[in-house]
Amino acid sequence: MDEKPTTRKGPNFCSLRYGLALIMHLSNFTMITQRVSLSIAIIAMVNSTQQHGLLNASTEGPLADNLSNLSRSIKGFNTRDSVYQWSPEIQGVIFSSINYGIILTLIPSGYLAGIFGAKHMLGAGLLISSLLTLFTPLAADFGVTLVIVTRTVQGMAQGMAWTGQFTIWAKWAPPLERSKLTTIAGSGVAFGSFIILCVGGLISQALGWPFIFYIFGSTGCVCCLLWFTVIYDDPMHHPCISVREKEHIVSSLAQQSSSPRRSVPIKAMVRCLPLWAIFTGFFSHFWLCTIIITYLPTYISTVLHVNIRDSGVLSSLPFIAASSCTVLGGQLADFLLSRNLLRLITVRKLFSSLGLLLPSLCALALPFVASSYMATIILLILIPGTSNLCDSGFIINTLDVAPRYASFLMGISRGFGLLAGIVSSTATGFLISQDSESGWRNVFFLSAGVNMFGLVFYLMFGQAEIQDWAKERTLTRF
Repeated sequence: MDEKPTTRKGPNFCSLRYGLALIMHLSNFTMITQRVSLSIAIIAMVNSTQQHGLLNASTEGPLADNLSNLSRSIKGFNTRDSVYQWSPEIQGVIFSSINYGIILTLIPSGYLAGIFGAKHMLGAGLLISSLLTLFTPLAADFGVTLVIVTRTVQGMAQGMAWTGQFTIWAKWAPPLERSKLTTIAGSGVAFGSFIILCVGGLISQALGWPFIFYIFGSTGCVCCLLWFTVIYDDPMHHPCISVREKEHIVSSLAQQSSSPRRSVPIKAMVRCLPLWAIFTGFFSHFWLCTIIITYLPTYISTVLHVNIRDSGVLSSLPFIAASSCTVLGGQLADFLLSRNLLRLITVRKLFSSLGLLLPSLCALALPFVASSYMATIILLILIPGTSNLCDSGFIINTLDVAPRYASFLMGISRGFGLLAGIVSSTATGFLISQDSESGWRNVFFLSAGVNMFGLVFYLMFGQAEIQDWAKERTLTRF
């Protein structure tokens, strides 16, 4: 039976822990904009015919004239006319290269963050990622190899930043507020995707595609200053926390020991089916999400035949729904738990089911409504929105089954997810290079099948109780 800790109520949305959630929201916002920048910029980078033709077709009206004039006024910095001969297969490798880097650092960074603290590791990762974003346009001029290397190292930096967040939440988030806090922080991913896809096309038209990287790389550098100033590894050492909030957090986490550890029970983890259920859920979830984040501008540009500006705006719409569903899902999950309406495992499986089944149905329907502009846009909006309901399901399940090792296990979980991203990005590039229409259909059918496999496995083996190997061993002396 699931344990529901009962602690006296502490401060809520005006508290420091919610301020930290907003800072993490901004950090996640920054990292995803840096990651997705290439997805919108590549439309202008690789297709000279589409680039010039569609830009000319879209320069009608006063606003477009102003954008065109602004573009000409800074032509000394504008390398928009640089076109690279990158095939769909090469583009798939470039898109997936950042995932290679993230995988290399997820597990070690999660383990080290749990021992030495996450603040400096996350901040360093964010800073390195921002500097490499600024370097990306120059790397493109030197060749595709340097772009792949740059994106791989950037992935290593982002892997350091993604994983350590759960080390912080293991010490800052009361059990009944975990869904709220982690979804507020995590919604920065969806909101960042919305912003970069919405304004990326406009920036590319007005200033040139390199300025997409310059603007969001600079934003990341500014965010680093805020991160190092506000974030602390635990509430006990934060100079601005109130006594009331500190007591509330400490008392609510009293049953989860924070004593240091020097070893990880790897064998027990490998034999633990509830962990494999989480890993499988991550793999399935990231498979479709990576395709949507990476290839959505390309899909809208090629299937709906719109220019780079409109492609970016349309690509951003799904992430409005995603950001909203992430936060609302967390609120609803914690409401169901705080009112004792559902058990913890029931809540986790309910939101996991919604987050894997609903986007699968939308993906299956997409090839059959390709001729309908409105129906296609609606389904593309629903896929990321419903998919993010998983954030209140298996995404945070490691905090339930093994809070002592949450950061380490989150590294492994994201490793499975990023492995799915590598395979799905490469497979998508290969499939659509063969034949665009049948290729996209096969992409969505395959994604739905992967989602269904992950859902069935999680429903069969997912749990929410702290596992025996994750419990604190206490010695009693007589």
